[in-house]
Order: sequence, then structure tokens, then C-alpha cells
Amino acid sequence: MKALRFHGQHDLRLDDIPIPECGPGQVKLKPAWVGICGSDLHEYLGGPNICPTSPHPITGESVPLTFGHEFSGVIEEIGTGVTRVQVGDRVTVQPIIYDGTCAACKEKWINCCYSGGFIGLSGWGGGLGEHVVAPEKSVYKIPDNVPLDIAALVEPLAVGWHAVKISPYKPGDSVLILGGGPIGLAVIQALRAKSPKQIIVSEVSPRRKEYAKQFGADVILDPTKDDIVAECKKICDGVGPDVAFDAAGVQSALTQAIHSLRAHGTLVNIAVWEKAASITPNDLLFKEKRYMGIATYVEGDFQEVIDAISQGKMHPQSMITKKINLDEVVEEGFEALVKDKDNQVKILVDMSST
Repeated sequence: MKALRFHGQHDLRLDDIPIPECGPGQVKLKPAWVGICGSDLHEYLGGPNICPTSPHPITGESVPLTFGHEFSGVIEEIGTGVTRVQVGDRVTVQPIIYDGTCAACKEKWINCCYSGGFIGLSGWGGGLGEHVVAPEKSVYKIPDNVPLDIAALVEPLAVGWHAVKISPYKPGDSVLILGGGPIGLAVIQALRAKSPKQIIVSEVSPRRKEYAKQFGADVILDPTKDDIVAECKKICDGVGPDVAFDAAGVQSALTQAIHSLRAHGTLVNIAVWEKAASITPNDLLFKEKRYMGIATYVEGDFQEVIDAISQGKMHPQSMITKKINLDEVVEEGFEALVKDKDNQVKILVDMSST
């Protein structure tokens, strides 16, 4: 079968590899739509970072590896013991690979597994292959009113949903979001389903400002023109936002967010940083502010996002800015995200013709 595999920096190849076999407790599916993630792009530009160069402790695989961890598809085959899904079911895939035995997994923090990884980054195939085999527990059925292209957005939306869910946010809070890219937009949508007082977004790109407004931001600030700290305090009754979410990973924005927060406010980091950042502890100390990190999602988050989309509480269709075929992935997908970043949110790969 054909599969787009990561061999190294700027080295993606459409390889011929064996069709995976479906074993007990597993399902084989035909991918339908696959999103290109920022993590994929980071690997392409500067990796391998996440992709293992020595055998992964769970999958036993290393580079070259099939890409694609944001995807939907249709079940083609089920292994013995599978009861939750059947052939023909439309599904989305929760790609976290975890051992289920470490201290984090025993607490149900599968996103923090000490040996963890991801389908589409760490082995077990990926959405950018003609077929993929996954554990039954990794697939979630999609309601009839949710199209398969929208189902491919569940994974990035679940990141935003999880960030809001485990943060101290409560309905009626004021929120600052740093960055209007895919994850920042996911946070906006998660918040809109949970009744915020107001959402402020700090973003430079004109097009991403438009998207942020479209998805429900109340105020858009430009950090190159606006005094973020002063404006946030002015908007939030002189005290600042209750919670801030960092989906940008930029030092200046981090510092501004900490200074913007009200006393006892919390900054939630979602961004994957490319280099070290600095925080002055006293900026947290004297107003008892908090800084916390979140990683992807846990069991339950995918189903909650699927339900929110199906019930009309989230409307992510406009996140899709481009659709391409598998043989166009490098130039029209990865390179487009580099050269035309400001105009793209989520590029989806159509796997139906492969």
C-alpha cells in the first residue's frame, strides 16, 4: 500500500509498504480525511524530535514512520474480541499510544504516559497510509450528522477542550488567548460551549484575527500595536483576565500574559516551545498567580467534543482552509503551511482516492 512516511528533516516520501494485519482487539480502517498538524510540521522542518530514532518502547518502531495523527475513516475489518464497533462504522481516531501500566496511566493520565507516543508519529502506521490498524479503544464512532472531514478535526479540538476542562476556568470568567492558530481557535470554540464572560485574543496575522472573531472572540488585540497588559486590564474591569491560554509559545506574549492576569489568575500553556523560555517567579509570587501545562487530552475528551459538534455547540467547519490529495502533500500541504501560514488554519488530505 502507499503511505507518506517521514524519513528525516525535509524528507517525506510516498513509500510502498505492506498492508497491516488486524489482530485481536484491533480494528483496521481506511482513512478518509487527515489533518496536517503543527507537530507534523515541526518534525518536517527540524525533526526528528517526537518521532523515535531508536525503537519506541511500545511500538518497537523508529524512523521512517507513517505520518498522520489527526484523522477519520471507515472500519474495514475487526479483530476477535472487538465489540464496540463493526465493519462500515465511521470513526475518528484518538491517537495516543500508552502502556496502561505506568504511574500516570494508573491515574488515567494516559496523555502523560512515561512510555507514550502517538499513532502517526511513533509507529502503528498513520492516517497518511491507505490502511491503518489501531486498538479498538482508540476509535470513536461518529454520529450521522457529523461529516468525515469534520471528524478529522476532533483531535485538535480535543486539545483545546482538554485545556479548558482542566484549567480553573469557570462559566462567566474573562479569558485571554495568545495565538489565533488551530489550537487557539480550538480553545475559543471550547470556551464558547462553556459560557465565558468575554474572550480576548492576542494575534498578529490579519487573517487569523478574522478567524478568531468568526469563531467567537469578543476582542482582538495586536501585540505589535496594542499594550496587551493595559488593554486587558481595561477590558476586564481594571483587574485583568481570570485565565489565559498560551497557544503561541512566544517569550514576549508569555510575559505579557503573566502581567495581564488578575490576582490568583492562571496561565495555561498549550504551546510546544521550540526553545527555552524565562519566567520571573516574583511575577507569580506576589499576586499568587499560577502557571500550568497541559498535554493533548485524556479519555472522555474525544467523546465530549464529538457530542458538542453533533449537538451544534461547536461549528468547526471554517477551520478547514484547504483540501488536497495524498500526492500533493509536500508542496500543497507542508510547504503551504510554511509559505502561506497566515492564510491557512487546517489543511486536510483526502485519502478517499488512494
